[in-house]
Amino acid sequence: MKRFIGLLLLLAIGYLLLATPSFIYAQESEAWNSRCVVKITPSPSGPEIEVATIQGFECIFTNVVRILTPVAGLAVFIMLVVGSFQLITAGGEPKQVQKARKTLTSAILGLFIFAGIFLVLKLIQAITGVDVTKFEIPGPTPAP
Repeated sequence: MKRFIGLLLLLAIGYLLLATPSFIYAQESEAWNSRCVVKITPSPSGPEIEVATIQGFECIFTNVVRILTPVAGLAVFIMLVVGSFQLITAGGEPKQVQKARKTLTSAILGLFIFAGIFLVLKLIQAITGVDVTKFEIPGPTPAP
């Protein structure tokens, strides 16, 4: 029964780490397109051309972070599952049990480091008022 509850807990933690509702980012896509790519018309009768701006690095950085965050959560979850499986199948062998504990310790340490970095960034924001989690390159604001 304890193993079943533990498995459910691991699945719930994995879901919470990986769940990213799509509606959170839906409103930001328009702002990205207007900051990262500018539409220009070289001649009055010519077609519109999309030109990348220096603010495009914002979009690249933000997209990389949005991809790596769930990947890190998935890595922690997989390490927890693998370490748990190693511990269950160790059969009392001290060497195998030590290997499983090392895997579980590394997974939990990685989770704490990941959460700690986020909390430090939020602490800096609370103390200074500067949002260090938002990467923004200053530039001209697009015309509405």
